[in-house]
Amino acid sequence: MSMAAPAAAYPEPGIRRLVTVSVMAATVMNTLDTTIANVALPHIQGSVSASADEISWVLTSYIVAAAICTPLTGWFAGRFGRKRLMIWSVVGFTIASGLCGLSSSLGEIVGFRLLQGVFGAALVPMSQAILLDINPPERHGPAMSVWAMGAVLGPIVGPALGGWLTDDFSWRWVFFINLPIGAIALFGLTLFLKETQTPARTRLDLFGFAMLALAIGALQLMLDRGQTKDWFSATEICIEAGCVLLFAYLFVVHILTAKDPFIDLGLFADRNFTLGSIFGFMLGVLVFSVLALLPPMLEGLMGYPVVLTGLVTAPRGFGSFISMTLAGMLIKRIDARLLILAGFGLAALSMYDMAGFSLGMGMAPMVTSGFISGLGTGLIFVPLSTLAFATLPSRYRNEGAAMFTLIRNIGSAIGISVLQALTIRNAATVHARLAESVRPDNPVLAQASPGFDFTVPMMVARMNAAITRQASMVSYIDSFWFLFVVTLGVMPLLLLLRKPGKAAGGDDMPLHVD
Repeated sequence: MSMAAPAAAYPEPGIRRLVTVSVMAATVMNTLDTTIANVALPHIQGSVSASADEISWVLTSYIVAAAICTPLTGWFAGRFGRKRLMIWSVVGFTIASGLCGLSSSLGEIVGFRLLQGVFGAALVPMSQAILLDINPPERHGPAMSVWAMGAVLGPIVGPALGGWLTDDFSWRWVFFINLPIGAIALFGLTLFLKETQTPARTRLDLFGFAMLALAIGALQLMLDRGQTKDWFSATEICIEAGCVLLFAYLFVVHILTAKDPFIDLGLFADRNFTLGSIFGFMLGVLVFSVLALLPPMLEGLMGYPVVLTGLVTAPRGFGSFISMTLAGMLIKRIDARLLILAGFGLAALSMYDMAGFSLGMGMAPMVTSGFISGLGTGLIFVPLSTLAFATLPSRYRNEGAAMFTLIRNIGSAIGISVLQALTIRNAATVHARLAESVRPDNPVLAQASPGFDFTVPMMVARMNAAITRQASMVSYIDSFWFLFVVTLGVMPLLLLLRKPGKAAGGDDMPLHVD
């Protein structure tokens, strides 16, 4: 049985394009802020006189607030309507951005970043739900390619844009840049987006939401602060881990036993949505963990300035743009699962290329591997976003979009934290192993560094710096090998995805396929 809307229910093509532009302006504004402030942190730190540990809360407050509020967006959209939710979110996010740029103390900027996260949580999932609803099923592939560009390209180009704004203007402009974008989004949404019909008022499962929010908040805090606190050797991290386990357990028990739980389990009865969410989790691990590893490698080991780092990593965005455009056109002609398989294959190839990096390499390997990785990301994200919702009943669309975004964000948070921890710890291990060979009775050392004198502190310091640099490079390479293996390991799960069928005439897409 089909539940797709009749053709007359869809907006005219011109209105549809205007709504798309407005929705994507809001999406890009939000996704840019996940990474654009990272490169400006040293400048913000000096401006507000904060310590290195304190300034990390500028990022942590935004991430935690967005993670906690994302699951709530489905209920808000159903209760108040998507248009009202989007307008409130855009207005709140834009005002909070301006206040961040005007902040003069650490407390102010952390508080306003918290507001940014609260108001920005709904923008990405609701933009996806809106684009799915205003387009007929045969247009879902191209619609998801447009949405994917905003959801993925924002974090990729954020560091380059943030570096340019910080160097040529001020760190405050990484927040002020949202003001004109927010104005465009608000104008378009107000004029062109129609309000959804809100159902009967539903009661919010406050206990279920509270347990999920506390579990997610504790997880984000643990992942974000774990490395700086040396993980489970710190009491804070142990407490946060305990909270994650406790609140997650209470949440699972509650949704399995409650009459009207916060998350309808029927959402995960759809196999494509469940598997699509798992693939989204892995995509978050693969894409964002690499984005977090590359800048410190280029700037710390190879001496690249911030702007050059952004330029060298920019081809990743170009690759994503190209493949997302192609995927939106090809998804109507080629099995979406084959596109996802090709995307993971390209992602694996890029990881293999990055595992061959060296300290003496030029920019070409970085540009090539980044471009290939971008191509793979686009080929995965667009068909995955389409398949995940192809067989999902429309009544679950708000909640499904929120959970799809939340699961992908959790994957990126876990991926970044795990890869950073593995890289740092492995660097220490490799350093210790290399340092064992630096001793007076080693003939290889005498041949490689004739005249080396262990009694001269400057020589010893230089040797230690060289060993540290080599150990760090080996550690990065090992991390890329790890991601290569993970990418190959995920690919067999594609066999479990179902290909959505078409009704007669090809104008309708069944929501359930046997």
